[in-house]
This record gives sequence, structure tokens and C-alpha cells, in this order.
Amino acid sequence: MKTVGELLSLSTAFLLEKGVSQPRRDVEELLSRALRLQRLDLYLQFDRPVEEKELTLFREWIKRKARLEPVEYIVGQTDFYHCTIRVNQATLIPRPETEILVDLISKKLQNGGLQGKVLWDLCCGSGCIGIALKKALPKLRVILSDLSPDALAIAAENARLNGVEVEFRQGDLLTPFAGEKADYITCNPPYISEKEYRALDLSVAAYEPKTALVGGETGREFYERLSSELFPHLQDGAQVFFEIGSTQGGELKKIFSMHSWARFTINQDWSGLDRFFFLEKQ
Repeated sequence: MKTVGELLSLSTAFLLEKGVSQPRRDVEELLSRALRLQRLDLYLQFDRPVEEKELTLFREWIKRKARLEPVEYIVGQTDFYHCTIRVNQATLIPRPETEILVDLISKKLQNGGLQGKVLWDLCCGSGCIGIALKKALPKLRVILSDLSPDALAIAAENARLNGVEVEFRQGDLLTPFAGEKADYITCNPPYISEKEYRALDLSVAAYEPKTALVGGETGREFYERLSSELFPHLQDGAQVFFEIGSTQGGELKKIFSMHSWARFTINQDWSGLDRFFFLEKQ
């Protein structure tokens, strides 16, 4: 019977041999979940024997990781801004940058009068943005939309899992909102170009949905659509929050210059890269 310490050592060496970029971290994550422990507890229980049932599950997970499958898909969930978010290959895995976006929006709106205000989360995927914002700002009415019915099914499951009441619309971008207006809109659309997609790490390209990653040949196609379709859907003073590619800030300024905005700002992520584009209607 193998101990926790032996499995940590052997499995890390195995994943390293298979070309996994952060093998120790991934082994710790998978083993702690298989044993239902915190990662720190692995080192406090270093000599603990691992039972056969636990070992069988862990070995299956390690085989999947050796094929470069993301840990989040293997265990079926991830932590995101005080929420537990379930994911599968119908949805992108939420990124730390998107947590920054939620934090920026939450702080921007938390002192406002939100009763009766409506926020739309377009291209919602797993629902992580809209659900986290509803949890942080419960007075908001939040509507999540996506083209993919499979993604919306996961988003609905995540809403139940996190105990929030939100609404769902299925359709292409703003199509489900014909004749309606919002006070706030957030969107993390596909913004990778076809060229960038071809250079992605295999762990992303082979597992995460291409339609949620690639915006088109330039990666700016969704923003171009939004620039022409968005304005009639905004209440006076409405605010819009986008996640963007790190090189897209200058182009987005040009794309959205067709309308007169009270202000627009570009914010950076933790690496100092342009990552968020905010608009406010006059």
C-alpha cells in the first residue's frame, strides 16, 4: 500500500516525464481532492497509507493529467471569486484575470443604488462572472446569456450550487435581448485570433471549446459586432465591462469611437498588461 509521500514523489516524476509544466502542483491538487484533504494536509499526513478505492481514483486522474487534460476538467470544478464553479468541455475554465474583472466591477458598483438595476452577462459560459456578481451584489437583477445550450446548462447548475437566483437567455450575443435595455453589461467574449489559437498550449487547444476562445481571423470580431449593436441596449449612464486581449486596447478604442461615450478606460491585470475595457454611456 502506497503512502501519501510516495504517491507525491512517484506521480510528480511521472508527470514531469510526460511534459506536464507544473507536475508537483497538479499532483498535490489531484491527490488532495482524491483524499478529500487540503493540500497542506498532504504534508501533515505524509506517511498515511492510501486506501485502494482512493488510489484507483487518483491513478485514473493522473492518467488523464498525463494526456495534458486540465485539472479543472478532471475534477469537474474550480474556485472562482468566493464561488465553486463546475466546468466541463462545453465551457472555458475561469481564469484569474476574469476574477480581477469581477472584483473591479464589484467594487465599482457596491456603493451604488442597485435595487431594480439590471446586469447582463453576455457569452456567459460557465456563468462565473454573472453568478459571482449576483453573490457579491444580491440586489442586482442578473441575466446570463450564451449561444451554447450546453454552457447554459452548466451555468444553471452553478447558480443552484452557489445559491443565487439569476435568469438565463439562449441566443447569439444581443439577439435574446431584442427591445430591452440594461444598466450594466459585462462580456468576456472569444477574443483570440486564429493565428494565436494555433500557438496555444495543447492543454488549452485540445480540451477547451474553440468557439469560446476564437473571435475570428483577427480576434476582434465580437467587439466589432458589439460596437454596432450595443448602444440601443443601454440605459442612460449605463456601464459596460469587457475582458480583452492584452494587445487589443488601442484597436478597441478605435472600434468603439463610432459612439460618443461619457468615458472609457483600459485597466491592467496583475502583470501590467491591458486586460479590461470599460465604457460608460452619457
